[in-house]
Amino acid sequence: MSNSVLYMSMSLDGYIAGPNDRPGNPGGDDFMRLHEWYGFEAPPPNTKGSRWGAHFMEEVQATGAVLAGRRTVEQVDHWSGNHHGVPIFVPSHRPPGEAVAKYPLVTYVTEGIESAMEQAKAAAGDRDVMVHGAYTAQKALEAGVLDELQIHQIPVLFGAGLRMFDVLSRRIELEIVRVIDTPEATHIRYRVVH
Repeated sequence: MSNSVLYMSMSLDGYIAGPNDRPGNPGGDDFMRLHEWYGFEAPPPNTKGSRWGAHFMEEVQATGAVLAGRRTVEQVDHWSGNHHGVPIFVPSHRPPGEAVAKYPLVTYVTEGIESAMEQAKAAAGDRDVMVHGAYTAQKALEAGVLDELQIHQIPVLFGAGLRMFDVLSRRIELEIVRVIDTPEATHIRYRVVH
């Protein structure tokens, strides 16, 4: 059965994006500091990562669908309609703009986070659904449709930007499933206790 898994790199003080996070500057100022651990820089061009980065890129590539917030997908132009070749579901209160029609793998879901997750899990089959975006993850947690969190805790204090769990309506209990500690990041996988 498919699990929904939030994949996020996060500073120690809870930021997933730097200041000035907007289209034209996705992830905000110094965003790549949160992703240096992937090892994309050596040797260039490298999109598969190195060391533990390569391991986690393989995990991401094994997912069967993506569920991401509208703000996230619009900042990266929906990954040009192709996030490792799998369907992309976007929960939104509004229908998509006309430009999205050129991306057949992108589906906007206006019936709520539960419906979006149900459609993403159906599309993923027995593979996991990769979840992106702070607001979307918070809504999925509150609705009880997020199963796991894969947090890459980066040893840096950003001090400003966009926080991952800024506002939750209630306490959410988690259990630790796996911890991989490296000099670049501590990778913690949590299961949501429903």
